[in-house]
Parts: sequence; structure tokens; C-alpha cells
Amino acid sequence: MYFGVCLLSVVPCRKEASNTSEMVTQLLFGEHYSVKEQTEDWVQIVTAYDKYECWINKKQHTKISEATFKLLDLQTPIVTTELMQLITNKNSGLTFPIPIGATLPSFLNGECKVENTVFSFDGSSTNSSYKKEAKDILASAHLFLNAPYLWGGRSVFGIDCSGFTQLVYKLNGYKLPRDAYQQAELGHPLSFVEEAEAGDLAFFDNEEGKIIHVGILLDNQRIIHASGQVRIDRFDHYGIFHSENKKYSHMLRVIKRIL
Repeated sequence: MYFGVCLLSVVPCRKEASNTSEMVTQLLFGEHYSVKEQTEDWVQIVTAYDKYECWINKKQHTKISEATFKLLDLQTPIVTTELMQLITNKNSGLTFPIPIGATLPSFLNGECKVENTVFSFDGSSTNSSYKKEAKDILASAHLFLNAPYLWGGRSVFGIDCSGFTQLVYKLNGYKLPRDAYQQAELGHPLSFVEEAEAGDLAFFDNEEGKIIHVGILLDNQRIIHASGQVRIDRFDHYGIFHSENKKYSHMLRVIKRIL
């Protein structure tokens, strides 16, 4: 079996082995994965963080040993907390940006390392195994306001609804799966909207009953979510009321408490 790590800012992950295939998620710098299958130009991977299966272009694949993969699995995850910060490959001298939520493998004294490649980083970071409070989750969520919606996206330059909630919770010590319907399986359901607190997750379904959307509840019956862009809308027992369109955009299915 083979293994890899993302050493680029962001890598698109496809549903199938094609550049024209649907992007289903993204790898951020420092995230590692196992290799399930390979073709001449593509690598099918399973992400270590959320066990997501997808394809990446082989040109964007950096191979690592099984020992390194296991080491990364065991490490305390240190992630970046600035929207965008520069990192420098000390081997090549190249400097490039990495987004909020990127992982810093083996981070110590301003340097992170993957096998023989060393990077210097002097931005802010956090230990993502430390569970923080609701106020911290809301502060992280507000950093993404106005980030454009992008199906499969996980960065401030393009993010989808479940990528948004996953990344915000990751920054604050909570691991969520990738898709909204998977996230809805976690936590404790609330019987009434009035029981909801800031930091709870609200899930929304379509006419077939499939969960298709998720957002983070704020105070005063408001919700922050990725729909067109990361935005704040009114929220009640029917669902999300779009302030510009003056109508409900998403119908409420369930509220879950994760904290």
C-alpha cells in the first residue's frame, strides 16, 4: 500500500479520474492520505482526516513512507488560524501561501517537516485537539464571511456548506465528517428551536427528505452558512429566511448539539 501528503496550498479532489470530473472536496497543505488505486495520471486516495475517497492528479501527489504516514496519524494536529499565511520550503527556498486550517506536520520552533523536506512558518496556529467553547467557534465562523460558495471547497477562496462547518469545528477541536448528511449523524438532537444555542448545527433537507445543507447557529435566531457565499440569515422553526429574497431558502430538518 502507498501513502501521500499534500504539500501544495490546496489540491482539488475529484469524483472520478478526470480534470473535468466533479470536485468533491479539497486537500489542504499538510493533510495526509492513503493510496487506494493508481492510473497513469491519477491517484485514488482515502483522506486520513475524514476517510473520504476521491481522486487527485498524480502531479499533485507527494509520496511518503508508511512509517511517515503512521507518524502523522499519531501526531497532535497543529493547524493554521490565519485566513492566509506564507510558508517557505527551506530545501528549495520557495515561498507560497497556505490557507486557514492547513496542517503543520511535526511543527516545532517555527518549522514543520515531512521526511526530508523542511518548511519554515511564523504565522499563528492552534492545537486542534483542544476543544474550545462556542464563542470560539463563532469567532472562527465569522472569519469566513463573504467567502464564495464552491462545491467541494474547503478554503476562504471557495467553500461549501459542509466544508465550512467541518473546517470551523476543526479549528476548535472537533472532528466532523465531510458531508452534511454524515455530520447530521453526530451529536444530540434538539426537540425545539427554542432549545438551540449558539454553536449548534442546523441541518436542512430537500423534498425527498435528503439532508443537503448545514449551518452554524448564532444568537437571536440567526445562522451563518455557505449559500452563494458565507452569510448570516434569519432562522426559525421553518428554516432559513433569505434576507434579500424575502423567502425561505432551506427547510429545517433537525438541530444537533455537538459541543
